Amino acid sequence: MLRPDTLAMTAMLALLTALGPLSTDLYLPSLPSIARDFATGTAEVQFTLSVFLFGFAFGQIFYGPLADRLGRKPVLLGGLALFLLASIMCARASSIEMLIAGRFLQALGGSGPIVLGRAMVRDLYEGPRAGRELARMGMIMGLVPAFAPLIGSAIESWLDWRWCFWLCTVFAFGLAFVAITRLPETLRRHAAHPASLKGYLGSFRILSADPRFQAYVALVALAYAGLFSFISGSSFLLQESYHLGPRGFAGSFSLMVVGYISGTIAAQRLVDRRGLDGVIGLGVASLALGGVLMTGLTLIGTGSSLEITVPMMLYAFGVGLTMPQGQAAAMMPFPERAGAASSLLGLVQMSLAGVVGVAVGNTVGLGRWPLPLAIALSGLAAFAIFHASARLRAAR
Repeated sequence: MLRPDTLAMTAMLALLTALGPLSTDLYLPSLPSIARDFATGTAEVQFTLSVFLFGFAFGQIFYGPLADRLGRKPVLLGGLALFLLASIMCARASSIEMLIAGRFLQALGGSGPIVLGRAMVRDLYEGPRAGRELARMGMIMGLVPAFAPLIGSAIESWLDWRWCFWLCTVFAFGLAFVAITRLPETLRRHAAHPASLKGYLGSFRILSADPRFQAYVALVALAYAGLFSFISGSSFLLQESYHLGPRGFAGSFSLMVVGYISGTIAAQRLVDRRGLDGVIGLGVASLALGGVLMTGLTLIGTGSSLEITVPMMLYAFGVGLTMPQGQAAAMMPFPERAGAASSLLGLVQMSLAGVVGVAVGNTVGLGRWPLPLAIALSGLAAFAIFHASARLRAAR
């Protein structure tokens, strides 16, 4: 069995949370090809990204409270099974509508592993140790979006975009096998509230009434909204406005991932000295600076794709600092509701990102400015909320 405080356990939890990024980033280089194959527009193809986030948000309502009541492992296996079947549906899609439906179901399944991965960290670790574990998971998870677009560009060049979803199917099967044979049940005390809609809403009501929880969830959601703006809009922007090919896009996308991984590495080293809030403060400053720099360079108009990718590295560095620590700080006061806290956090995070993604998808064809503007607004809002909530967060 996998044991806490081992690299194997960290890697398994990281790969569970990487299921969502893999199923998104792998097919990003193929978005223009999907539009051509189905004879549809940019907004419709981009909606396969946003609907995934809406499905992710909706699914997380149920997984956390269910896992608090029934245990982590059985609920996790149910999510993996649904993800696997939906991936097959995406691979065999005969229309853009079928692909959109498949992506929604894929998200419903994939939302379970990410919720339960975070909840299992809260089961096993406390305080800054939990933040450091989430940062370590983020570093390992960051390798997936680093390599996924490169693999996706190779699939796009040599095979067909459908093979991206066949690869997701194989990946999910491997995770399910390890979960069945090696992953222990981490829930030590089952929740006392009933496994009912009333019980779920009761947990969510307690969590959402806590001002500190509200502040940390807002920071995590805004950081991710800017990141998802880049994920949803960069394929069309970099390939069509800056004239990069699939491989050039994959390389540019990887620069963002390097920034994110660097942020998670820095967070691991800083969290014991500066604490969760100290690391988050550095993170939101990086978010704001990256967004403002990208907007400024775009307005100047250098003509190089570096005016997007270099500031995005700085923004992603801030995401690596902010998100793991914000997630840990949001869940820390609620050990008996760790699953519900992870669910509600993910619901808000994915819902906001989905709305922002739809906005970017419908405006990215207007020019180069909508994407930098969305990223700048997300970063500046996170910076403002962090400093405005300082007294509230200190009263712990």
